[in-house]
Amino acid sequence: MKLNGRVPAAAALALAMTLLSGCNQLKARDDINKGVQSFKNAQYEQAIGYFQEAKRLDPKLPMADLYLGTAYSYLVIPNSTDDANMKTANNAIAIFKQYLADHPGDKTSLQQLASIYRNIKQPAEAKQYEMQVIQVDPKDAEAHYTIGAVNFVETYNNAVKILGESGLKDDGQGNVKMSKDTCTKLKAANTALVAEGIDHLNQAVQLRTDYDDALQYLNLMYRRKADVDCGNAAAVKDDLAKADDYVKQSMGARANNEKKKEEKASHGVVTGE
Repeated sequence: MKLNGRVPAAAALALAMTLLSGCNQLKARDDINKGVQSFKNAQYEQAIGYFQEAKRLDPKLPMADLYLGTAYSYLVIPNSTDDANMKTANNAIAIFKQYLADHPGDKTSLQQLASIYRNIKQPAEAKQYEMQVIQVDPKDAEAHYTIGAVNFVETYNNAVKILGESGLKDDGQGNVKMSKDTCTKLKAANTALVAEGIDHLNQAVQLRTDYDDALQYLNLMYRRKADVDCGNAAAVKDDLAKADDYVKQSMGARANNEKKKEEKASHGVVTGE
């Protein structure tokens, strides 16, 4: 009799747990919707609260992690590394890394991590995740462009530092006044970065022929190539000619893109005479 009496009690408990779980799932989805609305209204801290509650109610709800990490990422202040900003950034990083551990190759998480690391001035880590984006999607033009842009910033900083050590300022024209010793240092620091940057920027333009930002960075990167071609006057001249040509291509692409935006914005609009 005791055994029989326990069966319905266990069944009732299981039913209660199922109903509670179902209620929690419904509430979690409601919190997700509220969080999304807060996010759209740029109320990121409020959105974080809703997403955290959704995650507590339904730990298996994957979108809660993605939305929570994204809300944190929007609070990260670009180029700031103070304690408060780093705490926010690290919260977002931890969430996306955990999501990646559970969902290997998730492109959104990889892109978010790359963006966050750029914003807290950790270019090596940013590039690492952009490389992983390309492994997942080789045709992602923005990832190729970003690697090129990151490499340019690093090569520019290297050039300014190395030239400054010999009393020179970067002229963006090959810095022909540099000494052989400075030339050697620049080659060592920037040759591989320049080659990699140009390669990825070219891939970005091949994937998106009107990519004006990528074309502009090709201009900038060829000016860095002129540095590492120091001692070869013909190569430097060719580098600078290509840089100037990319300026023109970038301006043309930007003008075409603006024209397309205007046409899209006015599509279907009838103006009076």
